[in-house]
Amino acid sequence: RPRDSGFTILPHHIMYRCYMHLLTKQYSTYMSPEPPVSSLDAASIGFIIIIDRRKDKWSSVKASLSRIAGAFPGNLQLVLVLRPSRFFQRAIADLGIKLHKDDFKMKVPIVMLNSLSDLHGYVDKGQLTRELGGSLEYCHSQWIHHRTAIENFAMTVKTTAQMLQKFGTDLAETELPNDVQCTKDLLTAHTDKHNNLKDELKLALRQGTTLFGCIKEQAAKSENHELNPDEMENQTTVERLLAQLDETENAFEQFWCKHHLKLEQCLQLRHFEQDFREVKVSLDSLMESLTSLSDIGDCVARVEHLLKELKTLEEKAQVIEKAQLHALHGDQLIQSNHYAVDSIRPKCVELRRVCDDFSNESKKKTDVLTKSLQIHMGIDKWCESGIYLLASQAVDKCQSQEGAESALTDIENFLDSVEKNQLTELRNLHNQYNNISLHVLKALKRLEDVQEMFEKRHVSLKRLSAKQTRPIQPVAPRPESSPKRPSLKNTPRTTGNQQRELEVFITKLNYAEDDELNRSHDEFFCLCRHIMTELIETERLYVEELQSIMEGYFAEMNNAELSHLLPPSLENKRDVLFGNLPEIYEFHNRTFLMELENCAEKPELVGTCFLKRKEELQVYEKYCQNKPRSEVLWRQCGDSLFFQECQKKLDHKLSLDAYLLKPVQRITKYQLMLKEMLKCSKGQGMAELEEALATMLDIIKSVNDSMHQIAITGFEGNLSELGKLLMQGSFNVWTDHKKGHSKVKDLARFKPMQRHLFLYDKMLLFCKKREETSDGHEKTPSYSFKHSLKMSAVGITENVKGDSKKFEVWYNGREEVYIIQAPSMDVKNMWVSEIRKVLTGQLEACRAALYVLTFSQMHQKSLDNFIFFIMTMILFTFQGEVLKYNRLTDQSPDLSLAELENFTSNKMKVALKVWESIARWILQRVLHQILNMILFHFMCICAVTFKLNRLCLPEQNMVYSEILRLYAKILGS
Repeated sequence: RPRDSGFTILPHHIMYRCYMHLLTKQYSTYMSPEPPVSSLDAASIGFIIIIDRRKDKWSSVKASLSRIAGAFPGNLQLVLVLRPSRFFQRAIADLGIKLHKDDFKMKVPIVMLNSLSDLHGYVDKGQLTRELGGSLEYCHSQWIHHRTAIENFAMTVKTTAQMLQKFGTDLAETELPNDVQCTKDLLTAHTDKHNNLKDELKLALRQGTTLFGCIKEQAAKSENHELNPDEMENQTTVERLLAQLDETENAFEQFWCKHHLKLEQCLQLRHFEQDFREVKVSLDSLMESLTSLSDIGDCVARVEHLLKELKTLEEKAQVIEKAQLHALHGDQLIQSNHYAVDSIRPKCVELRRVCDDFSNESKKKTDVLTKSLQIHMGIDKWCESGIYLLASQAVDKCQSQEGAESALTDIENFLDSVEKNQLTELRNLHNQYNNISLHVLKALKRLEDVQEMFEKRHVSLKRLSAKQTRPIQPVAPRPESSPKRPSLKNTPRTTGNQQRELEVFITKLNYAEDDELNRSHDEFFCLCRHIMTELIETERLYVEELQSIMEGYFAEMNNAELSHLLPPSLENKRDVLFGNLPEIYEFHNRTFLMELENCAEKPELVGTCFLKRKEELQVYEKYCQNKPRSEVLWRQCGDSLFFQECQKKLDHKLSLDAYLLKPVQRITKYQLMLKEMLKCSKGQGMAELEEALATMLDIIKSVNDSMHQIAITGFEGNLSELGKLLMQGSFNVWTDHKKGHSKVKDLARFKPMQRHLFLYDKMLLFCKKREETSDGHEKTPSYSFKHSLKMSAVGITENVKGDSKKFEVWYNGREEVYIIQAPSMDVKNMWVSEIRKVLTGQLEACRAALYVLTFSQMHQKSLDNFIFFIMTMILFTFQGEVLKYNRLTDQSPDLSLAELENFTSNKMKVALKVWESIARWILQRVLHQILNMILFHFMCICAVTFKLNRLCLPEQNMVYSEILRLYAKILGS
């Protein structure tokens, strides 16, 4: 009678229908190979089935045995049957068991029991329920509830384990993506699924914990209560399932941590590879730009430009720093035990190699260009020193044999002491870098040109020193024609006076040797042509750069394929960014470049070319006025992908803002070229060159003035209606306002005001200069409008006591006086001269209008001539007084209004009375229109006779007002 064996009891109180339903519907589940309610030990020992059929028939016993024999899967040890208690059914059962025992096909014995006492002989009472006379506490509904819950929990554990196993299999079989976005998506998807499974695990654990608590609740009801074997078995089963679930969770988390780490490292790797490709492309582009700077320049300006480009390239090479940081990031990945170390390490090595190559190549090019700059500067210094030496040799000294020999010695010493070092350095540079032979040859050509000039002079001086057959009359040179030759270590550039000395020398040498003049002319023509060649080459380069901007940026803004890259701040603002650059490009491409090319063989015509196009060159003024707005817009959108894409297509080393500065640089370059041309020009075309230089300087001044004009704020009128801006500058200003004739000072200032003055044709503006800083950029001036004076009512006093740099500007007959202190005498003289020109121009305009009116009416009728004759005779009557007035104004040009009124009333009284008498006589005999004509004639003759150009407009107006007052009096009478 083993106490540990499992018992399956089929009680007699279960109805046959329910019993049949159990056997047919749930028997297979109830009798599972390892029922959850049985322990593994009980299943291994075996089961004993007790069938209680005391109140049933034999047919029920037979059916139960048949079902058990065919469906019970466990290790069955014994079948105990409580036979029917009724006599007849018991007899049938005994007979039936004997007859049908073999039909049941059971391998275990079947024991037929008559009573519970017989059953107690096989099974202990402690393992039997009270229905079978035992003491086992058993609640069938509780057993069903626990069994159902345990089976559901077991199914949940099994399902969860299968899900985890399937998810783990999917993770193990997943291939890692090759791009950043797919890796991000995969990491997000796996993380979401892991979180969902984590929630399922938590739910299963909560279910098992709740079930375990319910089973233990029975034992907690009373202190003496002990769990029955079924309850203990259920508790053990739940604990085993919870432990299994916990182990599954731990194993899953360990696997997930490894997989998640691998995905994160994969994402880091993809980011690293993507950044590596971008940085590598930028580095390659940077290296190409650096490699393209293979030129070493053929002149100082070109070398300086190349050095500036190289410096700009180095300053904008942030990609080098980015590459170094990226390589450092790769080292950090390697140190963190990344799984792709073999892929990361070579990329870090490659980045560092390219960075080192760029740094070494940049340093190498910097050294080469620096050396080239030194050599070219030395060549320029040598050439200029040589030309200066030739120009400084006095003609009168060369006319004697001793003087010629001395000059010859100077030339020979100069050639021997200087040229060898420069030539050696050039040849060393050529041997070091074979691809720069063309530029070295150009530099050598310049040396050879100057050397040829020395050789020609050398030959001429030898002839002069060798034979003095023809007497030569000494000619005294001009005072400035014999300057001392400066030291070769610090030789200045050839000035205008030195150039004239050179021309004097060559001219006077003509009567000594006729062919020397032609040779010297060839030398200067060679230099002029060299400058002309440089002008044309730089002009072609300038046009090419403008064309690249127009095609690569300006036109691309209308390209639909790149429209999505345009920043919103640039919408409909193309004209603001580029200004009138298309107009500048069309002018240079179609007109100016071709005209300069036509002057290639005739450099003396270049001045005419500039003069011919001086109106077209005014387009730069509009461009420069728009430049501040363009720079503000560029700072807002310069970093957009659109400009980066355009720059990449054009393969430009510099960004667009550097190219938008080219027109400003170009317009200032022309005057430098013209100055160089003037230094080596003489004779034909020199006057045009001087005029062209003055024109270009005037254009630059106009551009500069216009840049200040657009910064004026607070002026309510229209600046364009004030005429041309003539002058602008900052001054110290004192004010002296006088009321009537009392001459009381109004708010007299001892401390001057700082004012910026703008002189226009029609008005003089007083502004206060302010400097504003925006977005961390350099300060930009602005001018707040304070006061204005109409030029038609302005007078000027050139000299003020106490300071030679001061002058006065007075208004309305000195009611308002402004004492202006210039920063220098030159500035004062320019302003005084310009104001005089404005006042004189206004008077001449008035005089011209009167002349036109007078002479047009004089020829209409003969009566006009008669009246004009009469008026002329009348004016002769007080011509002496007029002359006195002229002498008075010559001595004191600043007459007051009271003095002028006194002169008008006293000195003109006689003439006006005569004029009044004749006018009365004319009114009685001629039409009213004739009187009007007389008035105009009189005003015109007054303008001529009184020399009104010596008076300011307020004084003129006073004279005319007096005439009109008298005329009105005549009409009234």
